[in-house]
Amino acid sequence: MSEPVVREAGHPPVTAQADTTSNPTPQPQNDAKNATSTPSKGKPKLSGVELKKLKQAEKQARRAAQKAAGEQLQGQQKTPPAKDGQKQVPKDDKSKPLPMRRRPSNPNVLVAKEPKKDTKKEPKHANLFFGHLYNQPRLHSVVGASKDVHPAVLALGLQYSSYIICGSTARMVSMLVAFKAVIEDYQTPVGTSLARHLTSHHLSPQIDYLRSCRPLSIGMGNAIRWLKDVIIKIDPSTPESEAKRELITDIDNFIRDRVIAADQLISDYAAKKIEPGDVILTYASSSIVESTLLRAHLDGISFSVIVVDSKPLFEGKRLARNLSQHGIKVRCFSYSGAAHAVKDASKVFLGAHAMMSNGRLYSRVGTASIANLANSNSIPVIVLCESVKFTERVALDSIVGNEVAPAEEILSERERQALLPLKVNGEEEAVTTTNDVWKRVEEAKNLQLQQVLYDVTPAEYINMVITEYGSLPPSSVPVVHRLSTNA
Repeated sequence: MSEPVVREAGHPPVTAQADTTSNPTPQPQNDAKNATSTPSKGKPKLSGVELKKLKQAEKQARRAAQKAAGEQLQGQQKTPPAKDGQKQVPKDDKSKPLPMRRRPSNPNVLVAKEPKKDTKKEPKHANLFFGHLYNQPRLHSVVGASKDVHPAVLALGLQYSSYIICGSTARMVSMLVAFKAVIEDYQTPVGTSLARHLTSHHLSPQIDYLRSCRPLSIGMGNAIRWLKDVIIKIDPSTPESEAKRELITDIDNFIRDRVIAADQLISDYAAKKIEPGDVILTYASSSIVESTLLRAHLDGISFSVIVVDSKPLFEGKRLARNLSQHGIKVRCFSYSGAAHAVKDASKVFLGAHAMMSNGRLYSRVGTASIANLANSNSIPVIVLCESVKFTERVALDSIVGNEVAPAEEILSERERQALLPLKVNGEEEAVTTTNDVWKRVEEAKNLQLQQVLYDVTPAEYINMVITEYGSLPPSSVPVVHRLSTNA
């Protein structure tokens, strides 16, 4: 069906379906205006469909005219439309400015400004299995300490980091003694109470500083929780001087009951396990094991001791020296000779850093191997531990919550001292110190130094745990911990 034609005088006929997009000229607009205007005589009236098509043609023509005007202003040529109705964007189209937050990428500039990685300064322990333990550096000075830290705590932290005070029990007792000095010099600010201000504002900086010098032990954590609980329970109406006196008395009673008296009871129980002719093997050094052996010697029991020592701290040398000074026969073995030393032992006494809730022993690294060797040779393994070191935590391995010893501690005591000058071809060379040794070690590309301090001994290797509550199997650790906490 043909479309109707609109005629005017002096103009050719124009159809409604003219292609206005291919030739965007103002002519269709004029035609549309003439067509949509009020019809004169002799002009046929357009239908609704025809008017609609004319309006669409007018709209398309207007858009094409605006587009052509914009391209002329920008000085760009008109790009042909893409095939199949797809919009084509030229690669070199810079008509749209980039946002201010973006910058044009220039690979040459980026390469020139990119800092080069210095692989020599990267720590060698970055990819190790225990790499997460190096995230918190240990403080060896008072630089960076908070101004609220007490001088007694500052001195104690330096003794922790330099291993002058070593051992979980000794560290816990020395911490409580330092807290006594902190409480004595404490003054409650106006407008607050001792129970609220002492724990959160005055005691917390002391604990944070000690933690930065060396990670807190399980016993220290239990003692801190106990002390905070005692402080919170202080009646606000109590005078400050009286409250401080009560706190100092409570700390003294805690040390007396949970440490001194507990060690005496454990020594009495454990000394009865030693029989004449026994050969007691122990690893590293433990204060409660040392007091037990001395107690058995004072009781007149004839026995000998084998001390197995190892890096990084070589604590067994001090234990062997103290026992030999009291007349006890002592033999020392290095860790490499532990398998041979276990064959001569009749019992194994071990100290503890902590006893976990699943019955596992958390102690100095190498303890698990000693217990394994004793278990394979059917030698009873006895652990001596105070209940203050018990915890509700469960340890499956020694990866989480461990502690890393400094690299210098791997050297033995003799290696830590400066070596004597050497003579080569009659000429004396410069003195070689441990710094030179470590410089050569650190420059080695394929050598990584690592020394953790603790490991976990499975409960199957432990025959008995002796506490101030008596002798019990490792499975009873949660019960004793609950009883001691409630008490």
